[in-house]
Amino acid sequence: MDRLLYVAMTGAKHTQLRQATVAHNLANASTTGFRAELAAFRAVPALGQGYATRAFAVEQTTGADLSSGPFQQTGNDLDVSIDGRGWIAVQSATGEAYTRNGQFAVDSTGLLKTVSGLVVQGETGPLLIPENTRPSIAPDGTVSAVSLDNPAESNEIGRIKLVNPADTDLQKGNDGLFRLRGGDAAQADAAVKLINGGLEGSNVNTIDQLTAMIATQRQYDLQVRMMQAADQNARAASQLLQMNS
Repeated sequence: MDRLLYVAMTGAKHTQLRQATVAHNLANASTTGFRAELAAFRAVPALGQGYATRAFAVEQTTGADLSSGPFQQTGNDLDVSIDGRGWIAVQSATGEAYTRNGQFAVDSTGLLKTVSGLVVQGETGPLLIPENTRPSIAPDGTVSAVSLDNPAESNEIGRIKLVNPADTDLQKGNDGLFRLRGGDAAQADAAVKLINGGLEGSNVNTIDQLTAMIATQRQYDLQVRMMQAADQNARAASQLLQMNS
């Protein structure tokens, strides 16, 4: 009875957390390059004197779904998508991070950035686009500056840092960016290629997530009924003890 109450109580709490994960995925179903978060439940024994009969149900985010999202043609020369495996390196507030969102723009200083304001990392540093030019991005990540006065004139600026670390080495942050678990910077991989003129959509399957939301709500209701059953059992046991005393 004691075990039933604790399992149901913690199960209800962490079912709510799982619902939040599902809701977060659904909210980002149209976010460029978004990777759906995965969650799972596990049982954890309660440690300490007097807790031998108690166990907890805990929900935890086990990682992210790293499968590719659908390609969406935009026709914008500054929109790129990873062709297959790989990541684009950007500079975040905590250091180098990685994204699949290839929606770029040039700011007022000429820096190539993502639309969210993160500086796109080149293999030798940030990429600065000269005035009176427009950037051109090749499939290998090479960025060139094409003169607006003479389109035949093009100068290579640098190469976007494209990486392809093992999936097990990556972890997703609260900002939606990925980083190496050890905190180091990944090495550039020349085998990673880009597709110009389009973006990769979110890999969230809305039907699966809506189904998961319904199932999670039903699971929460079940946990609440289990707590009520445990309370009723405790009351009945108390009455029997009073009658026998």
